[in-house]
Amino acid sequence: MEKRQLGNTDLYTYPVVFGCNVFGWTIDEKQSFEILDQLIESGITTLDTADVYSRWAEGNSGGESETIIGKWMKDRGTRDKVNLITKVGGSLGKGHRNLTKAYILKTVEESLQRLKTDHIDLYFSHWDDDVTPVEETLSAYEQLIKAGKVRFIGASNLSPERLTASLEASKRDGLPKYEVFQPEYNLYDRQGFEEGVASICQKEGLGVISYYSLASGFLTGKYRSKEDLNKSARGSGIEKYLNKRGKNILEALDDLSVKHNVSQAGIALAWLINKPVVTAPIASATKAKHIEAFLEATQVNLSTDDMEQLDNASTYSET
Repeated sequence: MEKRQLGNTDLYTYPVVFGCNVFGWTIDEKQSFEILDQLIESGITTLDTADVYSRWAEGNSGGESETIIGKWMKDRGTRDKVNLITKVGGSLGKGHRNLTKAYILKTVEESLQRLKTDHIDLYFSHWDDDVTPVEETLSAYEQLIKAGKVRFIGASNLSPERLTASLEASKRDGLPKYEVFQPEYNLYDRQGFEEGVASICQKEGLGVISYYSLASGFLTGKYRSKEDLNKSARGSGIEKYLNKRGKNILEALDDLSVKHNVSQAGIALAWLINKPVVTAPIASATKAKHIEAFLEATQVNLSTDDMEQLDNASTYSET
């Protein structure tokens, strides 16, 4: 079970990061504890959450995922066994994103309280607040790092221009540097990352952990028609994949799934793991058996021809 370094930090991760957005949304606290217990047993110890998870669910206000993780870490005594990632800046129902220094310094305390810990291993700018100078955002992180409340920082969903400006400010002003970037990236949703910040991440040595790695479940192969969309709470976001290109991708996944005797999800994650720019894909699970796909993905040996088959099936020009 080879671990990979997250950027230029001293954090190392199993080649799959667990996405905790499902906690308090599609699974309750008891089910979440069961999933977390199995993750630790399997060696998957990097957990990705955010202060906004899962505000979108009926009756939620945000912070539910952090709260569950905090209770689990306290109950199981596992804080020192996990790499804890959380995020700030997403809209918490106030209609705007916020990366001002005052907001970050206030919100981190709320996250720490929910997580029942005194520090966050990797703290992300979740969504860009393009009216706040990057220097102000980074100065907030500088204060938190000096106080020992945050170890390293990362960013998600920044444009190439804003990521470049942030990295330049870090060098120029001696401010903390984003060490990890989190883009939307999977076999279907490729173009934005590959034609956007991918080259910056490679040049600057940033770790990359991709979200929506299974395209909201589409790449598991269980959604093949509009009739399948009611199979889960996430089904409504999958209809956009039900086109010729999506069908081509599923056919390639089916073929390689049979060839390697692993699930379609395992093949889709393995494609990401084998991309040189990717450190580890983020994937979620609502049942213990789903974690098997994560383990399969790290063990399957995709050949150059296999990778080419998947790349060809998912070419963006094919709609």
